Amino acid sequence: MYDYFLFDLDGTIVDSGLGITNSVMYALKKWNIEVGDRTELYRFVGPPLYESFEKFYGFSKEDAIKAVEAYREYYREKGVLEYELYEGIADTLKELKARGKKIILATSKPEVFATMILKHSGLFELFDFIAGATLDGSLIKKEDVIAYALKGVGNVDTKKAVMVGDRSHDIMGAHMNGIDSVGVTYGYGSREELAGENATYIIDKATDILNFT
Repeated sequence: MYDYFLFDLDGTIVDSGLGITNSVMYALKKWNIEVGDRTELYRFVGPPLYESFEKFYGFSKEDAIKAVEAYREYYREKGVLEYELYEGIADTLKELKARGKKIILATSKPEVFATMILKHSGLFELFDFIAGATLDGSLIKKEDVIAYALKGVGNVDTKKAVMVGDRSHDIMGAHMNGIDSVGVTYGYGSREELAGENATYIIDKATDILNFT
């Protein structure tokens, strides 16, 4: 069915909740904000950080920039490696490669950190192209990252491309680039969130992705 598989990273390939929430907690302490329940911060997993600090804590754009800088103080030293691979995702990516499919990363995480995670996890060599956000925020919206990924691969038949992700941003970004989408429920987005953005398909396990080849 599809020849090009674009993957989100956080909440789709890796469960990075521990590293991300630890980093958010570290940043919020700079504003004397204490978070008692880590699960309150799971909403930070996936969407652009600048947007999340503004939306969830009412930060101004200027403070959101400072908060992201503080977040990265912890993240680059410890948080980036505080993750686990989702069950079945490594074997799924290997099988996609064996079937001759193009595997592309499209993440709102800065490209430098995404590359570190993929190399640390042993999955880097499976990817044909890595598309991530820039550290300066000039490239961060999911639809722009997906566009960058498609352009980076070159000569992509959009009818043969599909975006795999766990949050509404992934589905919206796919729509805006004219490609289909697979919403995964094992990450940080709910089935309702994915259905609300009209995901083309919704699956519960990483191995279900192989049904679209």
